[in-house]
Amino acid sequence: MLQSQLPAKAALFIDYENIYYFFRKELANSDTAADVSLDLLFELNNKLKKEMRMQSLVMKAYGDFERIEDNSQSQLYLMGIEPQFVMGTDHKNAADMRLAIDALEVFYTRQEITTFVFVAGDRDYIPLIMHLRQHDRRVLVVAFHENISGDLLEIIGKENFLEAKSLLPSEVKLKGESKGVAAPGVRQQTMMPTTPAPSASKFAKWRKLEDEDHREALSIMLEHFGSKPEVWVTPYLHKLRQSMSQLAEYERKAIITELTDSGAIRVERRQGETNEYSVILINWDHPDVVDLNPGPVV
Repeated sequence: MLQSQLPAKAALFIDYENIYYFFRKELANSDTAADVSLDLLFELNNKLKKEMRMQSLVMKAYGDFERIEDNSQSQLYLMGIEPQFVMGTDHKNAADMRLAIDALEVFYTRQEITTFVFVAGDRDYIPLIMHLRQHDRRVLVVAFHENISGDLLEIIGKENFLEAKSLLPSEVKLKGESKGVAAPGVRQQTMMPTTPAPSASKFAKWRKLEDEDHREALSIMLEHFGSKPEVWVTPYLHKLRQSMSQLAEYERKAIITELTDSGAIRVERRQGETNEYSVILINWDHPDVVDLNPGPVV
């Protein structure tokens, strides 16, 4: 393989508190902030790897995880991202300082790393970014446009800025956007949806699920999303990552294919405001769905 065809070696540094507290403030259901934050980072990692051909040799996320009640640390670790605990204060957390120190250490000790990706938009990072650019390192910044420093954006250039919202699935709605759509990750009581179920004839030919992993994945779907007329694929995959961490990502996606082939579910595409997204429709007459669905909680 030619040198120019090799993936660029990159380091990814994440101010986790920055995105987590943005979602705590902007999501209609703030309890899903951790789920949405992790989904964003998962999609970012895929984009860097598949679209931008980068191999992230270092991935670290910084935050005062004692203040973040969700199990973010373990989920970050399962994604290959090292969580770095940083003691915060009531006025300004210390994540940016620790992040900058670690980034400089990588710069001075890992000469093979030519690209630095920062999930952060504070003005405090300007000296660090200027130093890296002066030494011929490529710098990309991922942030929310309303939160990024204008000075920082001018220094890196729009071509090196990635709007964080572009990594979110279309079904995630922030305050001030379209109303009436719940954020993903909300735990619901399992029950039949209130809207009519799809016609049974539209599902694949039914057959019983024999594999316990497939039945467990179906049970997870019913437990967390059973009250919804449509199940969003992205948050469902996130729940599978949490509950079935022993599987690789391709194995979790293969389970969705198996559930489809068995006739337990059907996957359809929907047109969002900016792009398409996938939803799952449950076959409530399928024998495994009937067996695993306890019905509404009284």
